[in-house]
Amino acid sequence: MLSKCANPGCSASFRYFHQGQLFRWDTSGNGNGHPPEAEVFAKSSSRRLEFFWLCAECAPLMTLVCQKGTGVVTQPILRTKAAAAATSGASPRSAG
Repeated sequence: MLSKCANPGCSASFRYFHQGQLFRWDTSGNGNGHPPEAEVFAKSSSRRLEFFWLCAECAPLMTLVCQKGTGVVTQPILRTKAAAAATSGASPRSAG
């Protein structure tokens, strides 16, 4: 069950689906988060789905990735200045 933001540095509590971003991840025990194709078809009942959530403050700044040997971790989203300005509602100034 979800209880808090997947960002270890954030203590936001999960309350509503419409706040933040919800991730569904297949964590089927092979170390990389994605089972081999043969395993998916042969043992569909062995699949394990886990849900992770990033709060509304963390979701625009990071995403979740699965690292072999570590599992699901946060990763910063790299954005250009123009994309950041467009997202925040500010318009980039043109040199003119």
